[in-house]
Amino acid sequence: MGRIEQIIELAKKNPKKIVLPEAGDERVDEAIKEIEEKGIAHIVPLDCSNTEKITESFYELQKHKGMTIKDAVKTVADNPLYLAAMMVHLGMADGLVAGASYMSKDVIKAAMRCLGIDRSVGVISGVFVMELENCPYGTNGFFIFADCAVISTPSAKQLARIAISSGVLLKRLFDIKPKIAFLTYSSHGSAEGESVDRARAAVAMVREKRPDFIADGELQFDAAIIPEIQKRKAPKSPLKGEANVLIFPSLDAGNITYKAVERLGKARAVGPLLLGLNKPCSDLSRGCSTEDIIATVALTSTSARSDE
Repeated sequence: MGRIEQIIELAKKNPKKIVLPEAGDERVDEAIKEIEEKGIAHIVPLDCSNTEKITESFYELQKHKGMTIKDAVKTVADNPLYLAAMMVHLGMADGLVAGASYMSKDVIKAAMRCLGIDRSVGVISGVFVMELENCPYGTNGFFIFADCAVISTPSAKQLARIAISSGVLLKRLFDIKPKIAFLTYSSHGSAEGESVDRARAAVAMVREKRPDFIADGELQFDAAIIPEIQKRKAPKSPLKGEANVLIFPSLDAGNITYKAVERLGKARAVGPLLLGLNKPCSDLSRGCSTEDIIATVALTSTSARSDE
């Protein structure tokens, strides 16, 4: 059994309430049917009977930014994403999964406005759980890729926080020791540049804040995950070519790489789970399959379980 299947089985043991505001999409409807049949999660329908309470709560969250009650009413009434996100905020659901038809920027904006940023993390990022069959790299073909959804060009501090939150997820949900590589076009001084500087600074921050994690960079992709190449390109790397958390220098790099690995490498890509929010939320790709939605709901549900 693969690790993604393990997460699905774990979700069944304590199913959480998940809201999917895109019912009507054929893929979502098929996923809901299977999720409920298998007991993976309790799918909560949009609560249109409590819109007054939900709208008032949304107004209270946003009034300091100049929102009027009229604006709040219109936003919640016109956009199911906000209704769903506020249901999670108010405890009517444990997590939100959306993005089959909504664009990522809209899902992320609604999540930020309604769920808020976890100040202990300080940055929102989108992480993918990646699993490849018959792959010797990572943890038997299992990886975390980040950030693939949110920050265009993360600062060194943001990279460090993304790495730590990704490592915590890997340890908490899968009980795997994080081995974090900060990726660039350089391996241990083979080139110089702005992204190289950010990676080096981020490594220092992670090592200071989480000495229990193994972190290194800057590293090229092959030097991070292939021991034989690591020995030639970065012989002193503590990762030993066994990285299982890959931190990308930009959103371009992360998003392109995860899609390439998913499509060309035939990997399972689950997520992105949005880390750094006060409540669990995942943003599906608009190219997702029914299977992707089911796995992402399981991951989101299990993430909610881990917060107990």
